[in-house]
Amino acid sequence: MSEKKSPSKPSAKPAWYKNTYFWIALILFVVGIIGIPGIGGDLAIRDPGQKRESNLFMLYLGAAIVMLVNGVMSHRQTLQQYEEEELLS
Repeated sequence: MSEKKSPSKPSAKPAWYKNTYFWIALILFVVGIIGIPGIGGDLAIRDPGQKRESNLFMLYLGAAIVMLVNGVMSHRQTLQQYEEEELLS
């Protein structure tokens, strides 16, 4: 008996909004904005029991930038892989 391979469905082009790095960056950015003095301050974003630190919002904004860079790099790599697979098929 021979098995027939059914034609595989073409994969959809990767969308940036499906990349979790971008969602995490957005959440960190929002928390960082809330922590800006005059908006919410460090008390609004500090965890219970966490040591008091000044300019805590800057850590969140820095982490948002790191996650955004990770998202861009990850998405570019995914697009490159998608285009290579398209050329082979």
